[in-house]
Amino acid sequence: MLSFVGQRLAAMVIIVLTLAAAVFALQKMSPLDPVHAQLGGQASQTAIAARRHALGLDKPVVTQFGHYLTGLAHGDLGTSYRTRRPVRTDLVAYVPATLELAGTGLLIALALATVFAFASTLKVPGSGAFRLLLMLGASVPTFLLGIFGILLFYQHFGWLPASGRTSIGDAPTGPTHLLTVDGLLHGRPAVTWDAWKHLVMPATAIALGPAVAIGRVLRSSLEGELGGDYVRTARAKGRSERQILFGHVLRNAIGAAVSMTGLQVGLMFAGVLVVEQVFGWPGLGLYIAESIPVADFPAIAGVTLLLGSAYVVINAIVDLIQAAADPRIRV
Repeated sequence: MLSFVGQRLAAMVIIVLTLAAAVFALQKMSPLDPVHAQLGGQASQTAIAARRHALGLDKPVVTQFGHYLTGLAHGDLGTSYRTRRPVRTDLVAYVPATLELAGTGLLIALALATVFAFASTLKVPGSGAFRLLLMLGASVPTFLLGIFGILLFYQHFGWLPASGRTSIGDAPTGPTHLLTVDGLLHGRPAVTWDAWKHLVMPATAIALGPAVAIGRVLRSSLEGELGGDYVRTARAKGRSERQILFGHVLRNAIGAAVSMTGLQVGLMFAGVLVVEQVFGWPGLGLYIAESIPVADFPAIAGVTLLLGSAYVVINAIVDLIQAAADPRIRV
């Protein structure tokens, strides 16, 4: 097991380094000069030369890349051209909102996928209608699903808010920066309830696609395992289908679904960036949407590295969970 963990960790480091190299190369190919972006078009040649030397841009590319990696190791992602603040500071401010939205979306996706798979496998009454409804929702583009939700649940019924994280002006801003958690920690359940109402529509919009993908893989795995010899033996002993499914089949079938969950997390990040713009959600999607039109490359690179690294780490964790659940994978 230790050898397997070491291999996965080594692969994770190599992939992250490759991603950093790709971002560095794109930055070098960008027509925008970071020195002019920082000092402005009216800066003197002396000031430009001094700033270029201070940034190490007059050194060989290999040396620059080494300094770039060293800076990343210390959390230095550069300075945003737009906000004039360190990108790390900006990310700290925007990440909690995206993390709360993506985490809630993942929980909804897993819940829907579980119901989808088990209801279909056990032939629960109404499972066909639920499956059809879920697949129809997943077939609609995420941004259209968000717009439809706003028109229906906000404009027509008035049940849910259409934008933002909260409508409470003095909502707590710490210690976790997750409103659903901070509201409880501060003894203000109204804040948590209001945050959940703001989360429902955007989180569901990004959850439907992954829910169908994970649910279909889990259902196929469950149905495949139900044809095994050990299942026939369990049935011969008088075990019910539910006992067989949860007591014997689930652990053998869950590996493929866990792997699909890791893959869907990356797609969910992409959906989050779109949905945040539809719902005015103050997260990374809004940050990068404001950075792209002004060619704020440090900000764009910072978000890319953060989401890419998160995706790699999550999939490495998924591999380890699979290995723990099914020892055959280690072999």
